[in-house]
Amino acid sequence: MLFETDHLNAQCLEQLASGKLLAVRVRKFVPRDTAGHLGEKIIDHGFDKYTNAPSIGRIGMAFYEAENKPQRMTEYFETVFDNIEELRRRCTPFLSPIDFLRCRLDEVWPAGAHLETLYGKKMSVGLSRVVKPGTTFLAHHDIFSKDAPDSFKAMSLQAQLSANTYLRMPTKGGALQIWNKEIPPKEFDEMRGESYGIEPSLLGAPKLELHPKVGDLLLFDSRKMHSVTSGTDNLRLSLSCFIGYRGPACPLSFWS
Repeated sequence: MLFETDHLNAQCLEQLASGKLLAVRVRKFVPRDTAGHLGEKIIDHGFDKYTNAPSIGRIGMAFYEAENKPQRMTEYFETVFDNIEELRRRCTPFLSPIDFLRCRLDEVWPAGAHLETLYGKKMSVGLSRVVKPGTTFLAHHDIFSKDAPDSFKAMSLQAQLSANTYLRMPTKGGALQIWNKEIPPKEFDEMRGESYGIEPSLLGAPKLELHPKVGDLLLFDSRKMHSVTSGTDNLRLSLSCFIGYRGPACPLSFWS
């Protein structure tokens, strides 16, 4: 269920989208020395917190935070290019790992890849997520059509993949847990109440528990339940985005 490789390719993306694989690890997607430097540069400029998950730090704004509320939707779309440029600025003089991923996806996927468009507007891509020691990232799922329920573009996805590149990791903990199960959105919302997620113990043992190394890229189906265990001694910093799949003959898309 886990495939490890040194090079991202179309075959592993297709197998992820079809459910033949649960996760893909691309080793040293970013050279580890470079990843360490990037982590320092990004963190040194500070970070905010998720509006609806305040225990998790972030740089940029996730579409998930808009919650289909007009004011937040406006804020999201008005700051798209500012957020993309801010990440590039923090990475300079190095290449942003998100830009590298975007280029690689366009190269390896036969139909190419492009920035997602929603309601006739470009979406942001590239979110820095910061998890402090002792913080558990609760079990949750990420479903585009749930965040944009009136959008054909969101409903047209056949699969939604999560891509995460790791720039800092704790010595112990900080593992990505993935369950090979999906919970219908309505049922999950009833379980989580006012929280963004649920206690991982409610789901039983995860199918996979992965301990990424600095520089690794992990990809998995974001519609599957997933969580992150608490770390012990260091910030856990990753750069993330989603990859939309609409079939082998269609371009991939990406957003955050």
